[in-house]
Amino acid sequence: MAEGIGESFQEETKYSRETLKGGMLDWDSKPSIYKEYPGARQVELPQFKNMETMPLVEAVAKRKSIRLYSGEPLTGEALSFLLWASGGIGRRERGNVYRTAPSAGALYPIETYLVVQGVAGIDPGVYHYAVKDHVLEELKQGQYGHDITQAALGQKMCLNAAVVFIWTAIFFRSKWKYKQRAYRYVYLDAGHVAENLALAATSIGLGTCQIGALFDGEVNDIVGVDGSDESVIYMSVVGQPG
Repeated sequence: MAEGIGESFQEETKYSRETLKGGMLDWDSKPSIYKEYPGARQVELPQFKNMETMPLVEAVAKRKSIRLYSGEPLTGEALSFLLWASGGIGRRERGNVYRTAPSAGALYPIETYLVVQGVAGIDPGVYHYAVKDHVLEELKQGQYGHDITQAALGQKMCLNAAVVFIWTAIFFRSKWKYKQRAYRYVYLDAGHVAENLALAATSIGLGTCQIGALFDGEVNDIVGVDGSDESVIYMSVVGQPG
């Protein structure tokens, strides 16, 4: 049987003792692990330290895909918590910064964008999560629920959810070290982030459903990325269960 793109990718990105070669990294070309939008309006995120969460064991047991939402808005504190828990800065140790989700080589290729539809204190629109400062950067104002729903193959949960999380990958962040093998790692990294989101949302009584079925180009247009150097790879809806 002839191989397709998937089979070729799997085969050609395998490590073996015969083909894996060492080498020096070009530290001068190491990309930044932070993306920023200079000039964008910044939206401060509230503190969330006093939020009540269920125990991890309970959240793991209760997590499930939820596609029906009440339309009730999220609090700003809840959104702030979800952004931090899914991919924010968890700790600083000996001059190094570590995020809440693991990443191959601590290169963090995943960027988080939001289509906000129902969050108290935050206008509807498209936003980028600036990890370093834990703020939102406003990219577009207005209602984009219908656009993101159509881009997600018409899945209506995107229209009814309070927020749609959109995860992109900036591929060179991982390729700088891992070359073509990096494409395996960016999808693993996105999975780590998505699971963190799902568990964090469950722990405060919210629902999520992860989305891999999407028209890549249409989602890229919504968040304003080129689809080559940076492209959407995963999404999730979040809201109050209906």
